Amino acid sequence: MNEIGAQPNRISKHTKIKGDIISEADFRIDGKLDGNVKTTGKVVIGKDGYIHGKVECVNADIEGSFNGELLVSDLLSLKSSAVIEGTVSVSKLAVEPGATFNASCTMKGKGGAASSSSSFKSTVGSTANEPAKAS
Repeated sequence: MNEIGAQPNRISKHTKIKGDIISEADFRIDGKLDGNVKTTGKVVIGKDGYIHGKVECVNADIEGSFNGELLVSDLLSLKSSAVIEGTVSVSKLAVEPGATFNASCTMKGKGGAASSSSSFKSTVGSTANEPAKAS
């Protein structure tokens, strides 16, 4: 059995943490984190979860709120309840209708080189009166 990433870490709903986290395992945050997360796994921010800081990970699923710098080397998936503010760097981005995405976004191609770069602020879905626009 592979020990790395075998047991995901979890910060529960009524927990507040101030500080930095470094791990090789997956992380699920349902509480509040004021600090940075660096992992070679996946970061999940639950519906009640909130991170203010810098997150570096391979994949991320966000249902809650994030404010800061988000560096995802593969797939960032934003659920309809997600609220993102700050700067984002990803390879692949999936956004459900209803998600709020107010960020400068850089998309990198395979191999980590920036294949295209765009900066936009948008609210996707039912909370917007206009379609998302790139600027």
